[in-house]
Amino acid sequence: MLQAYILVSFAPSYLSGSRRDGANEAQMKKVRLCFHDRCFDGTASAALFYRFYREKFDKSAEFAFTGMTHRASQPWEDGIFDGDENVIVDFKYSNSSKVTWWFDHHQSAFLTPTDAEQFRQQTREHMFYEPDYKSCTKLIATVTKEKFGFDTAPLADLIRWGDIIDGAQYPTPQAAVELAEPATQLALVIEAAPENGLPAQIIPDLAYRPLSEMVKLPLVAKHLGPLLERHRQSIEILRQRIDARDGVIFFDVSDLDLEGYNKFIPYLLHPECVYSVSVSASPVRAKVSLGTNPWNQATADQNLASLAEKHGGGGHPRVSAISFDAGNLAHAREVARELAATLRRK
Repeated sequence: MLQAYILVSFAPSYLSGSRRDGANEAQMKKVRLCFHDRCFDGTASAALFYRFYREKFDKSAEFAFTGMTHRASQPWEDGIFDGDENVIVDFKYSNSSKVTWWFDHHQSAFLTPTDAEQFRQQTREHMFYEPDYKSCTKLIATVTKEKFGFDTAPLADLIRWGDIIDGAQYPTPQAAVELAEPATQLALVIEAAPENGLPAQIIPDLAYRPLSEMVKLPLVAKHLGPLLERHRQSIEILRQRIDARDGVIFFDVSDLDLEGYNKFIPYLLHPECVYSVSVSASPVRAKVSLGTNPWNQATADQNLASLAEKHGGGGHPRVSAISFDAGNLAHAREVARELAATLRRK
């Protein structure tokens, strides 16, 4: 099975003009930064923290990035927190005493009730949990500006798009699906590029470059064209596979390479529906996704995170997911159909 996290350590090209000698390397502070992998908000959160820490704490710190994937088993493996500073952004809480910074905004931020209680009792000053925020990027921006005097103005566009994309705050389904903006194109590459570790590789550049430049970087641009074509094809695939009844969309694309499909396509095709339930798969997991139509919420009274938590998943009240072991696809399909039936009865 593939690893659920990727380790990448480097500096962007314009920050690596000279190499340090061995003595200085030994003295450099090491920051292990864990972030939600293949997620625009997770990647943007990591970029924001990276720039904040360099400008307000240690400009010479050596960063190592770890992209974290939600999965059925415990995500925090032994030895992962090997830095002088260990940071988690946009991902579940770890009860390790080695974690020095944590930012998250998910309802399902804690693996166990014991972890939640430990967080309430802990006294570390750099632990920030605010589930009312639509994006972790906005949470980090607010905290770093208000508590540490960090100038977030140069990153205003990244912060704004982190909130739009993760909070599903597009004006229309068409705006969410057409992918005309650099931010939405970059999100497509981050979420769906077949290259493992790509989000971690672009974090230092994302911290300093505008989004319009990011999509032109060779590492991003080489994936963008093929992914845009795949995106167009996925609209037709979902059009054929969706079963839309009683206000609920259901579809199964677990036999296709479509885990990174655009989650707003179903609502473009069936604006009359309130909820969506889907099954997808990758080499590392089977996944059940639950969503609420951002443009049709008048009757949306179900907390999808709470529904997902009953099966070991979680997320936000309006969007959530459940991860299963890759070999447990049959059970994932069963759970998805059960959830679709539950929402249809509601």
